[in-house]
Amino acid sequence: MMASKFMSKSLLILFAKNPALGNVKSRLAATLGDVKAFAIYHKLLSYTIEITQDLKFDKAVFYSDYVDTEDKWSNSTYQKFTQHGTDLGARMQNAFEKGFELDYSKIVIIGTDNLELTSTVIEASFKLLDKNDCVIGPAKDGGYYLIGMKKLHPKLFENKVWSSSSVLIDTLSDLKSLRISHELLAELNDIDTEEDWIRNKTT
Repeated sequence: MMASKFMSKSLLILFAKNPALGNVKSRLAATLGDVKAFAIYHKLLSYTIEITQDLKFDKAVFYSDYVDTEDKWSNSTYQKFTQHGTDLGARMQNAFEKGFELDYSKIVIIGTDNLELTSTVIEASFKLLDKNDCVIGPAKDGGYYLIGMKKLHPKLFENKVWSSSSVLIDTLSDLKSLRISHELLAELNDIDTEEDWIRNKTT
């Protein structure tokens, strides 16, 4: 078993795409164009770093394609890995497996798509794991912006239509059928489309 690079027993995993023009926020780019979508993605990355860098948990960035040691994610603050898997569910499952292999007892995964997410919400998610096996942050589009657990539950990542409005309800159904104790956080707005972006700017 590999030892953690840091000291905490709690790990915050951040899923991030390697920034590349024309390869990020494809649904935003479809209506706003690649350049605008790229700029919005950089804003999302900077905001996510701002709300996570000072948290007392261990933190790890899981990149979509390759580890970047010269980007805006500080090497002294964030451990760095690559995602592995054929779809989002498999990639999240593998990331949880990696975290538990590193001997963490509570693990939370977030993305880099939410300007409503705060440090306080992330801290609350770990607190809720004191008395629950799982915590979910529902997104307004029917998915979720956060998932955390104390041990791996692979079924939560199977048989889902990722990036669809059914992800949350299907996940909650699995939690119920498997009798996994869980708590929900506040519903927040992930930014995936132009409508999401406009909604964020007007709230």
